[in-house]
Amino acid sequence: MCNIISLRLGSKGREEYSPMKKRSKILFVCTHNRCRSVLGEVIANARHGDVFEAFSAGSAPAGEVHPLTLQYLKARGLPTDGLVSQSWQDFSDQHLDLVITVCDSAAKEACPLWVGETPRLHWGMPDPSRVEGPEHTVQKAFFDVMDALNEKLLELRLSRV
Repeated sequence: MCNIISLRLGSKGREEYSPMKKRSKILFVCTHNRCRSVLGEVIANARHGDVFEAFSAGSAPAGEVHPLTLQYLKARGLPTDGLVSQSWQDFSDQHLDLVITVCDSAAKEACPLWVGETPRLHWGMPDPSRVEGPEHTVQKAFFDVMDALNEKLLELRLSRV
């Protein structure tokens, strides 16, 4: 049985994603795949794994997950085993139900453009790994992004038909 995907026009004239069966395969994409996209992958799998199967990748992967990403995931009790920074080319032959970009266009970051017919969403998130200051400031930046991703995933989950 495969997922049935539909896009419908939402109340604000934007497309809304609506998978109707089984767990939906989601790919979180950011340029370097070392922070926000990894956070999205982990939160989707750990908190919403009954409806989503998530992966993450980058258009120019850094080769390693940012150490603070791992630190703050662990601080929230989320799993970090097996996390890698990988290329989106690794997913070119996979059937994906949704691609979500998480780069921060408000900060004028170049956001990778996923080509293909997979439905796409953009959830602009600030990069907490670029925050400077005392540890509590950096921690708050990471936790804010993690909470925002979880909230978006909850909205996506609730929009399932």
